[in-house]
Amino acid sequence: EVQLVESGGGLVQPGGSLRLSCAASGFPFSSSDMSWVRQAPGKGLEGVASIGAGSGSRQGYAYYVKDRAHISRDNDKNTLYLDLNSLKTEDTAVYYCATGWGLGDTRGQGTQVTVSS
Repeated sequence: EVQLVESGGGLVQPGGSLRLSCAASGFPFSSSDMSWVRQAPGKGLEGVASIGAGSGSRQGYAYYVKDRAHISRDNDKNTLYLDLNSLKTEDTAVYYCATGWGLGDTRGQGTQVTVSS
């Protein structure tokens, strides 16, 4: 059974930074593309960043987080990360990690990120 458990969300001021983590189990993590997606209040799901299987050298970012986000993976720990910098109020959302590229396939339960002063 695929399990994805996100952590690291919270309340942060505009301009701040945080790191989200996703502990994965139940599938071959190292050979799987992975993604971060988010859902803001009253809006649909949108992609944030994706990383290819293996070394993770292949990466893709949504334009609205490009140059502010970095996705990475630790295959020894079966963990996916998302570093977010220069956070804006419009980054407020529930962030999910997902198997696959783009919007992904299976998602975790999510972690709330609130950007507010």
